Amino acid sequence: MVPAIGSRQLTVLREFRPHGLAVEEADGEGAPGARPPQDYDYFLFDPALAASPGPNPGDWASFSGADGDHELFIRGNQIIWSSGSRVHKRYVSPNTVIMASWCRMDTISDALLCVLQVDTLSLYNVTGEVVSIPLPYAVSSIWPLPFGLLLQKSTDGGRMVSSSSSLLNARDLNRPNKEYGLSYNVSCQANTMETDSKANGAIISSHLVLKHPLEEPQATYFEEKEKLTMMKDFDEKTIWTSDTIPLMASYHKGKFQHSVWQIDGANYQEAMNENTMLPVSCDISSHKCTFRKIWQGKCSQSAASKVFLATDFDGLPIICFLLHEQKILLAVRIQVDDTTEEAFGDIKPHMSWNIPAFAAVPVVVTRPRVRVGTLPFTDVLVLSSDNDLLLYSGKQCLCRYTLPTELGKGFFSNYGLNSEISDTYSDLKITSIADAVEGRINVTCNNGLMLRCSLRKNPSSSLVSDCITAMAEGLQSCFYSHFVSLFWGDSDATYLDSEWEYFSYEIKRICTEYGQTLPTKSPISPSKAWDFLVNSKYHAQYCKRAPTSYNSFLPVSYDTHKTIFNPQDEHSTDVSFYIRFMRETLETLHALYENLKLNILRKEDLGCLATLLCMVASSLGEHTYVDYYCRDFPLNLIEFPSLASSTSLRTPPSLFRWFEYCLRHGCDSAKLEDIPTLMRKQKVSALSWGRKVASFYSLLLGAERKGKKLSSGLYCEVASGSARNTEELTVLAMVAEKFGRQQLDLLPVGVSLVLRHALDKCRDSPPDDWPATAYVLVGREDLAMAKMGSARKDNGLWNNDSLTLMSVPYMLHLQPVTIPTTASDIPISEVLNSEDSDSVYKSIEDGMEHIFTSTTQLRFGHDLRLNEVRRLLCSARPVAIQTPTNPSVSDQDLQQQQLWNFAQRTTALPFGRGAFTLATTYTLLTEVLVFPKLVLAGRLPAQQNATVNLDLSNRSVSEFKSWAEFHNGVAAGLRLAPFQEKMLRTWIQYNRPSEPNFTHAGLLLAFGLHEHLRVLTMTDAYRYLSQEHDITTLGLLLGLAASHRGTMDPAISKMLYFHVPSRHPSSTPELELPTLLQSAAVMGIGLLYESSAHALTMKILLGEIGRRSGGDNVLEREGYAVAAGSALGFVALGHGSDAFGFMDTFLDRLFEYIGSKEVYHEKHLNATTADDQSGNTGQMMDGAQINVDVTAPGAIIALALIFLKTESEEIAARLSIPNTFFDLQYVRPDFVMLRIIARNLILWSRIQPTKEWIDSQIPKTVKSGVSNMSEGAIDSDEFDAEALFQAYVNIVTGACIALGLKYAGSRNGDAQELLYAYTVHFLNEIKHIPVRTASILPKGLLQYVDRGTLELCLHLIVLSLSLVMAGSGNLQIFRLLRYLRGRMSAEGQVNYGLQMAVSLAIGFLFLGGGTHTFSTQNSGIAALLISLYPRLPTGPNDNRCHLQAFRHLYVIATEPRLVQTVDVDTELPVYCPLEVTVAETEYYDETNYCEVTPCLLPERSVLKSIRVCGPRYWPQVIKLTPEDKPWWRSGDKTDPFNGGVLYIKRKVGSCSYSDDPIGCQSLISRAMHEVCDMPSARCSNKPNSTNHSSNRIDQLVSTYSANPSLIAFAKLCSKSWKNRCNFREFCSQVLYECMSKDRPSLLQVYISFYTTIESMWEHLKIGHCPFYDSLFLPNFKVALAYNEAVIDGRITDGGIIQSMFLESLMKRVGDIFAELPNLKDNLHHYLTTGRWPDVQNDVVILSWYLQWYSIPPPHVVASAVEKIRPRVPAGVSMLPLLRLLLPTTHLGGLMEIEKFQTTMKA
Repeated sequence: MVPAIGSRQLTVLREFRPHGLAVEEADGEGAPGARPPQDYDYFLFDPALAASPGPNPGDWASFSGADGDHELFIRGNQIIWSSGSRVHKRYVSPNTVIMASWCRMDTISDALLCVLQVDTLSLYNVTGEVVSIPLPYAVSSIWPLPFGLLLQKSTDGGRMVSSSSSLLNARDLNRPNKEYGLSYNVSCQANTMETDSKANGAIISSHLVLKHPLEEPQATYFEEKEKLTMMKDFDEKTIWTSDTIPLMASYHKGKFQHSVWQIDGANYQEAMNENTMLPVSCDISSHKCTFRKIWQGKCSQSAASKVFLATDFDGLPIICFLLHEQKILLAVRIQVDDTTEEAFGDIKPHMSWNIPAFAAVPVVVTRPRVRVGTLPFTDVLVLSSDNDLLLYSGKQCLCRYTLPTELGKGFFSNYGLNSEISDTYSDLKITSIADAVEGRINVTCNNGLMLRCSLRKNPSSSLVSDCITAMAEGLQSCFYSHFVSLFWGDSDATYLDSEWEYFSYEIKRICTEYGQTLPTKSPISPSKAWDFLVNSKYHAQYCKRAPTSYNSFLPVSYDTHKTIFNPQDEHSTDVSFYIRFMRETLETLHALYENLKLNILRKEDLGCLATLLCMVASSLGEHTYVDYYCRDFPLNLIEFPSLASSTSLRTPPSLFRWFEYCLRHGCDSAKLEDIPTLMRKQKVSALSWGRKVASFYSLLLGAERKGKKLSSGLYCEVASGSARNTEELTVLAMVAEKFGRQQLDLLPVGVSLVLRHALDKCRDSPPDDWPATAYVLVGREDLAMAKMGSARKDNGLWNNDSLTLMSVPYMLHLQPVTIPTTASDIPISEVLNSEDSDSVYKSIEDGMEHIFTSTTQLRFGHDLRLNEVRRLLCSARPVAIQTPTNPSVSDQDLQQQQLWNFAQRTTALPFGRGAFTLATTYTLLTEVLVFPKLVLAGRLPAQQNATVNLDLSNRSVSEFKSWAEFHNGVAAGLRLAPFQEKMLRTWIQYNRPSEPNFTHAGLLLAFGLHEHLRVLTMTDAYRYLSQEHDITTLGLLLGLAASHRGTMDPAISKMLYFHVPSRHPSSTPELELPTLLQSAAVMGIGLLYESSAHALTMKILLGEIGRRSGGDNVLEREGYAVAAGSALGFVALGHGSDAFGFMDTFLDRLFEYIGSKEVYHEKHLNATTADDQSGNTGQMMDGAQINVDVTAPGAIIALALIFLKTESEEIAARLSIPNTFFDLQYVRPDFVMLRIIARNLILWSRIQPTKEWIDSQIPKTVKSGVSNMSEGAIDSDEFDAEALFQAYVNIVTGACIALGLKYAGSRNGDAQELLYAYTVHFLNEIKHIPVRTASILPKGLLQYVDRGTLELCLHLIVLSLSLVMAGSGNLQIFRLLRYLRGRMSAEGQVNYGLQMAVSLAIGFLFLGGGTHTFSTQNSGIAALLISLYPRLPTGPNDNRCHLQAFRHLYVIATEPRLVQTVDVDTELPVYCPLEVTVAETEYYDETNYCEVTPCLLPERSVLKSIRVCGPRYWPQVIKLTPEDKPWWRSGDKTDPFNGGVLYIKRKVGSCSYSDDPIGCQSLISRAMHEVCDMPSARCSNKPNSTNHSSNRIDQLVSTYSANPSLIAFAKLCSKSWKNRCNFREFCSQVLYECMSKDRPSLLQVYISFYTTIESMWEHLKIGHCPFYDSLFLPNFKVALAYNEAVIDGRITDGGIIQSMFLESLMKRVGDIFAELPNLKDNLHHYLTTGRWPDVQNDVVILSWYLQWYSIPPPHVVASAVEKIRPRVPAGVSMLPLLRLLLPTTHLGGLMEIEKFQTTMKA
């Protein structure tokens, strides 16, 4: 028989039957007898196992098993996951399930359900996604590890399985998971040898580890004699693994031995430090999973039937093996050396023992909700061979469990069982136990009944749990184990209902037994508790009982008979043992008491604990303690004997006293004895709350820090981040200790005030390097969002959860209270489409319907400019034709003539539309891209909008629309923003038309410019090329080159060179390739080799500039030369003379192409190469001379780009303008313009936005000639006047273009004014307009210069102007462009090229809907120069001088530099002033200027910092280092603007700028005071006035604040307290105070203090006591101490609460005490006799008084008075000496003591 230990009853929850069976029956499958009964399997598990990890895994609420047990039911290939009677998920696998288990992998936060089948392993996500891994070898079982899954192969696992899936070859198996978009670093093998050996390793090895679903299982190794050997022993069968500690248990059937292995997973220990691994294995094991054997034991002929992990009573883990044959449970205790925090260090076995057992399961009973590291505190429930259920904690048997006897028939009738069973129920025997989850098990009885039972009565008391935890951590282990055996072993008290009653009963029993025998003074004990213990009789008994040496590994049979200590021996040693026990218990529980005082929700627990502690203290004679508890809870406590005579007693530690002292005198001078010793120990979970608060106080008040230890003796974590003062350090500590605002609200308000002060002081400008949670804590969610910007893209949920946890009542994003009208997309576009009088065309898609967003509304919403842009660029509707009243020609011809003119304009519109909608929308990857139509028809408004179609038959125009369709495709493609992820190649193919067309060709070019074509493979490109559609090929070549800019990708390089016939070997048959394609290919080569200065490429391209024309289309040869020149410029972009290296003739060759006379290296010039001879078959016969007219533009552009920004005087001089009249006649005027542009791009820094600079570009001869001619001073016969004026106009235009390129995207005011003036002047020359500007050009140009040239110059200057103002949407320029667009059609002189320029200029002005602008990086300037090449086409098909597709290259130069501010509370975009600081340059010093968001920022090369300014938003500074780099790409982790969004936080009490533009900021004060200053109206009986004003408060608050707590309070204030005038007035004033200073959290503080003191007063008037404790007073005193510290300057920068308020309350309390009549008598009585008054009310008031004035216990006062009395002569005050002896007592209290003494004397 088992000895007489206590017995408890199981709580039967229900009869158990797997719910999966019920589900099957409900499905109609599980009809009785239809299936064999036992071909299913199930297991129960804790819901936390499959839950997504919370932000704080240590939070007990997450695993308290609130959902009860979850069940996984497996039959055949079906798995049913259910909880209770609810099915969560069903999984059906392809084959029969062999084994299933939950597992967590390293990089995936969710749990995975791993299901093993014959030839595959399926991993199911909680959401239902599945990954299947084919297994080419037989796997017998799978086991979860902390970092992955262990696969155990079957004994014949060495051979490959010949199943269907193993036909996959190794290449398919070796799956790197790059394409799955998971951020997981896979080490891709470089050479194939390694891959092979790895794959073979996985085949040979007996155990494999899978660390990620998309990786292959890896072979495992074991460590032996400092070497790593592959695990190949198929007899070593895994029988258990832990998913929390890296441990595995196995059984070797050949050697009959069990082993325990520690597993080192390489990725698990992220930082491999040398000391955790043996030196040999360090280098190898970085990618290997190794086993190290830590224990082995030969103790059984067969494998253990069950292995599990439990914890010893001191918290160390034990591995338990249930050996079925011997019927024993072998327990091996192990020590985990947790030197490193994340990874497990060495694990060593410590000792082992046996317990006789027939069955055993791990349960959580004795200490629920406690975790030791990652493990819950687990006990062992054993079924002995006598069918007894015994509960063990470690090796200590605690109690026996029995089935309840009194359930009887009622229980069974519920379950429909027959009565025979219930009659025999009383003598049922338990035959097996299984399925333990938390504290619940399945019990099978001898009649086959299976019951689900619970070992604890729920709900369990958190107070008991805390007490036991504190005792486990605070008592010596012998005391604790003794207490546990008493607590669980006592069967007398099990009848008590609550756990707390039972716990206190046990403690009180010891007190009553041993407390009576105590002497009044404690016995003189040995100096140390340890000496005392070693000498005690108990120790001798203990040594006899436990003969285990601490390092024996052999299992020792351990008999349970001797565990119970017999407390009947009344020897003095026993008594002293119990005294020691009670002393330690008192100290430990007192520490817990102090800890609970700091949690306002535990007031009730605190009262219970005080009663118990009072009992313990009084039985120990610790009267100071008794007095302490009596003062806190005067009414709970019993009458105690007279205390006045006791002396030499310890003062109990008091945290409140310590807080107060710290605030008054600084942390270093405060007494350490006031902090309980247990709190100063490291890793004490029971008191962590108090430890945290005390450590925050220490840090704030100047404690020094050494590592984690503070000078106040406490331990504290501090998060990483810089701290400039103690407040910031405190905030970082709060973050590290996971102490958020929710926790702050649990502190007593006075204590929390100091921490709120720290948070408030850091709010204004916290350091930049804080973690996001710290920003939320100080109330700067805007900074937190910015900090999380990049992180949120990676793992959205994690951060948000922990943020919300840190900030809960304040940041639960409720619906914002006032929602300003935002621009929702659809309704607005509906409204805006109605600008036409007719409704027929409203619904037509024009490709710009998405442009109206909340950002563009904020930016341009106050006028209709965006609608106007949209109207001007719309090509999807018929154009209105005005028919004259008296037509002279037939109407038909006139209409066709007008239509033809309009068609020129319509076909040019896609250029501007592409720029206007650049990157403004996203597409769904499931939808086809829609292209807006190009409608060339017209409508006649005079004839009910009849449609007239354009008749192209009589025009000799081939394919008039084909290029227009191409540009339309480009525009449609450009509007798609670069995707956050890659654009999918399947989507691009999905959009591919069956027949090649021009639109798709344009789309390819657009995708290329956005760099989407990187996803295409070479086979995709080949499919496009094989269609043999020239324009598609052209779009593809340019697009691929633009996508791979600067990469020199060899495959694309080959493809491009293939389309340059001159590079083909002479033996290849001649290919007929159109010149257009060749031009595109050459330009593509330039883009592909951008900035590489690749010598061979440069040489080839140089030859191409001067190549003779081949093929018939000689007309496009100049365009080819320009393309080759531009490409050459791209390849050597900005390299200057370094680019040429040894090729000294290179420059001469270029200058020769330009036609320059000064050539230095004669000998090379006429050496014509074979290339030049090859293609001389065209119509144009070239001589040996170079045709400069063809080669010059290309060569000039090449020089301009090669020497871009190099400031090379030599090259600029050689590009000079002819300075004699004679020479001028021999240079084409348009080449003069190109030379001017090239010279100024080379001498970049000299470009100035002044008229003087433009004048300085004109040679003297030209200047004087022109001025004389215009004044009529010279006769024009002497020289060619036309040449002179042509040159003059071209020089001015060239200078304007250079100016536009230099200031592109800068919105420079000087450049804008200057270019605008020139535009207006040219316009005046062509057609007189009323706008006047200062005369900057000679008048009368039209006499000498043809109209076409003037128009061209005008439009080029307008384009330059739109470059400077790109993205700004400037109205003045926009009006000018609108005028130009309309003017051409009105005058009937429509030129396609000029319309293209106007269209592009409108697009640039509103680039990307105002979100983009241009960069002046080298590549940007080059792209803009090529887009603006100053020869405009004459018609939609004119590609002679410049390929039209190149006009779209401006996209390379665009940057999304828009920044918009978003209110973090409402998540709506708002206006906000920003101060932008620009770094100094050679032209100006460092400058600040203001912008209002949304706005465009300057370039990265000059941007220094951005500051959110203005009084309405919290300040925020983003500091940057100016660097010459492109703007951040979308999705870039380093982007400080988070993709153009700046989160800001509005201060409470101010409106947003859209609601209150002029900022009548006095509104809040005026309005609040109007509301507050109406007591008469509110308290009167006029109902209407009351309602009127009360509604106003909450309306006001909701106007000024989005803070949910403030709004709720305002509602309460206005609705609920109509009759409490004073209180309501106070509330509205406090509300105003908190709102105007933006401290909403202080509402709680103000209201709490006010109501407490007020109710104190009101209740005392009626003689009824409101509170039964006096804990509010120490709390209030801490607040007063804080106030003093602020006034005296010990705490920086002013307080956050009004000191007047606190002082008035303090005075109020003093007044209350002064008015109470009996108080003084009671006090005197108490000080004399130590007795409390008899009347309840008096007791409470006296305890308040003693707390308030900190009067020490009577015996302390008595001893102080005794010391003083002899030294003070009669008639002299004792106060000074009393003050010295009782320093903490308030002066009022000292005076009272003195009075009392004088009355005594009298």
